Amino acid sequence: MRQNLRNLLLGIVWLASLPARLIPFRLRRTILMFLFMSESRIGTPSDALVRLYDLTDDLERVVSERAMAMNGGEHPKHRLIGYHQFFVDRIAPGENVMDVGCGPGAVARTIARAHPGSQVVGVDYDPAKLALCRAGDNPANLSWVEADATQSVPEGDWQVIVLSNVLEHITDRIGFLQALQAKVDPDRILIRVPHFDRSWHLPLRREVGANYYSDPDHKIEPTEAEFRVELRQAGFEIPELMTVWGEIWAVTKAKR
Repeated sequence: MRQNLRNLLLGIVWLASLPARLIPFRLRRTILMFLFMSESRIGTPSDALVRLYDLTDDLERVVSERAMAMNGGEHPKHRLIGYHQFFVDRIAPGENVMDVGCGPGAVARTIARAHPGSQVVGVDYDPAKLALCRAGDNPANLSWVEADATQSVPEGDWQVIVLSNVLEHITDRIGFLQALQAKVDPDRILIRVPHFDRSWHLPLRREVGANYYSDPDHKIEPTEAEFRVELRQAGFEIPELMTVWGEIWAVTKAKR
């Protein structure tokens, strides 16, 4: 249903774009720039910045949609920033892996293909995303489970848990990590989250009262210091951490 509505809206947008095609790009760009400059002069500079940042977020969503269309429906960030390999390289042959909050399943699928001797399960609470997972080209060692990992997870012997862009969607991250460790007792948890210190725009957005999250569902986009404090409070150590592509990638282990 959601996908059908999205396709309908995109169809309407395509029809609406037909008259604009009669206008040369340079003129279209000039018109848009005039509108942006006009908007920037309404109200105080800080009020204008809030609105301009809202427009920036809208443009980013359009860019992402076009990038996915160009890339066959999958976001090109998967291949461009190489974060799949971060997870693959930190999983030993034969280790079983649970990808919590797997979304459309790209990371779990990469891990399963790279480690054919491992059992990999992707877990997500969104049935629409799991439908995309199951419709993909899945290796035999990969399965999918519908579950809310804040409430329950699949039973099994899982040595590695992957949390790729998951923690920032959770309010009680410390409690979530502690419960996950207690239920699964993995050897390590591999984490990827957006990094607050990726651009000067984020502190400015926060200063003027604009949205400074890359996703409206995010509860936090931590600094490295904030990330380390929360993991320590949850009872984890961090033997490896890197900041790359505006993100924090970390290997974490429960303190024994």
